[in-house]
Amino acid sequence: MSTALHLARPEDIDRLLPLVEAFHSEAGIVLSSEDRHAAVLPLLEGTPLGVAYLIGPTRAPVGYIVITFGWSIEFGGMDAFIDELYIRPAVRKRGMGTDVLTALPRALADAGVKAFHLEVDHDNETAQRLYTRAGFTTRPRYMLMSRKL
Repeated sequence: MSTALHLARPEDIDRLLPLVEAFHSEAGIVLSSEDRHAAVLPLLEGTPLGVAYLIGPTRAPVGYIVITFGWSIEFGGMDAFIDELYIRPAVRKRGMGTDVLTALPRALADAGVKAFHLEVDHDNETAQRLYTRAGFTTRPRYMLMSRKL
């Protein structure tokens, strides 16, 4: 992989949170700064439920990806979900997203993950092309449904 990918740690929170806020602003996700901080910090502190990676140089990352973990009987074990993937607009279309989405599935498979999932906006054709290039396919019989608690 030519794009640097670094596991985010607690000391990276001040570099990660502005990227998360930028993504949320772009995606129309409304979340207070306090709730955003509370959602991100456990990922940096080692929760077994997920991880966050910084994309690009450690001191000046250009993006991030958050992977969460679950269990699937259908897929035969542990699965992973891309919760958020963001690359700054100024550096998009340089292959970084493809690099990340090519390397991470290999590493996850080596760690025992059986399936890798993501959610994408029906209208975001650019992201859909990226995910298709990275080997993701739609599941025609299924759609993701959510219930906020």
